[in-house]
Amino acid sequence: MKKTDILCIGTALVDSIIKGFDEKPVSATGYRAVSGTLNIGGEAVNEAATAAKLGMRTGIMCFLGKDQAGDMILNSLDKWGVDTSCVIREDDHSTPVTTMFVNDDGSRRSITNNAHRYNFHPELYTGRFKETSAIILGSLFRAPFDTPEIIFKVVKEAKEAGALVLADTKLPNFRVLSLADIRDCLAYVDYITPNEDEAAFYTQKEKPEDMAEVFLDHGVKNVIIKLGHKGCYFKNADMEIRLPACNITPVDATGAGDSFVAGFASELIRGESVEAALRFGNGCGAVCTCAVGATTALKDRDQVLALLNADVKRDVIS
Repeated sequence: MKKTDILCIGTALVDSIIKGFDEKPVSATGYRAVSGTLNIGGEAVNEAATAAKLGMRTGIMCFLGKDQAGDMILNSLDKWGVDTSCVIREDDHSTPVTTMFVNDDGSRRSITNNAHRYNFHPELYTGRFKETSAIILGSLFRAPFDTPEIIFKVVKEAKEAGALVLADTKLPNFRVLSLADIRDCLAYVDYITPNEDEAAFYTQKEKPEDMAEVFLDHGVKNVIIKLGHKGCYFKNADMEIRLPACNITPVDATGAGDSFVAGFASELIRGESVEAALRFGNGCGAVCTCAVGATTALKDRDQVLALLNADVKRDVIS
């Protein structure tokens, strides 16, 4: 038996989330906001937290500094039962901290810093891939996956180890890569999961079906475009699927895409169909938006199923 069902690889950080920021100063240097909270986050952390809460045997491969922010993240991961044996900690780099401004509709802006540029080396630990059923690259196009050689070694050795490979994407914040730069890597990716803005940036297309076609042409086997309040779009060589979003009122969209990916992967591993896994991923993303912070709202699989069942009943009545 594999040690884990899902191994999440990528960024771990602390989010300082400012909700309802009023840009009008109340004094020479003072401003007000509705709330300010500290929450752990980063793509790998968000995905690992979601997968573990959904009942998956989950591991994480990430970097943490030997500082209070790193301790905060590690304590939460341990609480959720995430295997942290692949966490790398060092004295000479700090754990990234992101400042996020969240608007009333759940949309957000973020501020990164040089700590986010630190590129740990997951390609040095690929021997762990034989111990997991799937890996999720939490942040394709950002550190550590903004170096073609690192991406190639990780995805190639994951496939050779028999793991399912999912790659979530992010817009670049320091180094910029194109799809052409990593074409040889993409052939090893089973599912790529950009949101609409990311897909438009990397493909220079406007329609989800055209965006998906570009990714397929570059060698990816299956493409999922996350469309936020419009749901999601799936395409591969044989079929396409469009699903609407769940009916919720968002509070904070931080981490919703990461929860979607983890939920989708967990259902695939459970043996569900692609469409059922997409629907469940939609539910995970929706639940995630119902509280401030990427790992706050989602509690367990039953919570997601209850939301999906409520949506089905609402559709029947309407």
